Amino acid sequence: MQHITIVGYKKALGTSITIPMEMLNAADLIMRIAAAGQPRLHMQLVSPEGANIELNAGLELVCRHKLDAIDRTDLIIIPALWGNPLGVCRHSPALLDWLRHHGARDTRICAVGTGSFFLAEAGLLRGKVATTHWYYFDHFANAYPDIMLQRDRFITRAGNLYCCGSVNSVRDVMLHFIEEHWSEDVAGQVSRHFTHEIKRSYTSTFLRNAPHNYHDDETIIEIQDWLHSCYQDDLTLERIAGRFGLSVRTLNRRFRQATGKTPLQYLQQVRLDNARELLRSSNLSIAEIAFHAGYPDASYFSAAFRKAMKMTPTAYRDLVRHKLFQLEK
Repeated sequence: MQHITIVGYKKALGTSITIPMEMLNAADLIMRIAAAGQPRLHMQLVSPEGANIELNAGLELVCRHKLDAIDRTDLIIIPALWGNPLGVCRHSPALLDWLRHHGARDTRICAVGTGSFFLAEAGLLRGKVATTHWYYFDHFANAYPDIMLQRDRFITRAGNLYCCGSVNSVRDVMLHFIEEHWSEDVAGQVSRHFTHEIKRSYTSTFLRNAPHNYHDDETIIEIQDWLHSCYQDDLTLERIAGRFGLSVRTLNRRFRQATGKTPLQYLQQVRLDNARELLRSSNLSIAEIAFHAGYPDASYFSAAFRKAMKMTPTAYRDLVRHKLFQLEK
């Protein structure tokens, strides 16, 4: 049984509460229908006073649970706030103490947008990577100079702490949790309901130009950035390792530890991500797309694409293009 706690407070952004809740609930429902089993999810919306949550748009969410009633939980979601969050954070001592309590227990905490200010104010991000909503980058950097703010990443992870720069990026983190605690198939089904494309891996869509850089290994981050700039080249493990002064064995070990993938698996994902974008947005032929994505052999590209996506490149193009909005003439 997974216990999920969503924290609410006045002027919270409603979608940063409801989207994670609905995605997680959908995953549990899909699993229960498929396996005819019992619920594996217990979700609670809490607030510091246990009162209903008044959102910025004038909506109100029913809340029956007080913050300090939750002693143990598996995942905490901290929503985004409208407006400058510093004042709210610094006037929420009970919430900050509660977050420190769970941070010390290594409870997973996911902060959405400006919700990362709560983690920062609680001292949990000191010396760690983090991100926040782009509009408040300078506020965050000035208030917390001892935190490694990642302005070019939508998602960061520092151990048990996840920061999402936007409501859209929290979808990818929810898919990651769903894949971990239910299954890849369930995550795929949830993705088709809640995202504009078929399932996109949590570790492949943080940013188009730097998607996997959510860990703390700066050497591996440099390698990832380099792979994104030269994925079309003929790359081998030996070439990658030699460029960054590592042995092949060390490269494989550190890369897998940081990203969960080998360098070649990562490279394949980068190439397929770029191929999917070309299939969605260009009229290039399949052979041309294969070449631009780093596959000199179109047949090999088609086979790799089908293995990863469970459909041919042509079928994928047809699927995603039918989901694009078009104006009536």
